[in-house]
Amino acid sequence: MNSQADVQTLYIDHHRWLVNWLRHRLGGLDDARDLAQDTFVRVLRRPVEIGGLRKPRAWLATIAHGLMVDHVRHRDLERAYCSALADVPEPEAPSIEGRVMLLDILAHIDAMLDGLGPKVRSAFLLSRLMGLSYPEIAVQLEVSLSSVEKYMAKAYRHCMVMRDGCYR
Repeated sequence: MNSQADVQTLYIDHHRWLVNWLRHRLGGLDDARDLAQDTFVRVLRRPVEIGGLRKPRAWLATIAHGLMVDHVRHRDLERAYCSALADVPEPEAPSIEGRVMLLDILAHIDAMLDGLGPKVRSAFLLSRLMGLSYPEIAVQLEVSLSSVEKYMAKAYRHCMVMRDGCYR
């Protein structure tokens, strides 16, 4: 277990560097500060012996990079969602609370589908969101019907594993 002094030393020695590293990649100081803070929260939760780290900046950058990828993906998803909402007539638009709930659901779906290959992901989305049949998906993706069946089986297995992992 890490001592409070180890974490404090890591923070003091590398926080400013990490914020600058993130700011350079994200372009914004506020997001960089938030993600640096989230990185150190992750550090507190990890059972790695901080005192024995040979390259603490590389380790922090690895943690921060994963958080940054999630942040950018969520931001892009939110932009796409807001863009789609702009086309919805006002009387049919969801409430503010409904928008937040839907965005949260979309983020969870995106996370569930993250580990799928591009064709598997496309087949799943064409089936579930667009309502295409397997033969229609095969034509759209220019693959065989048996490939679509394999893609869908893989997507369903992946979603079940992700769902079971999320609800334990």
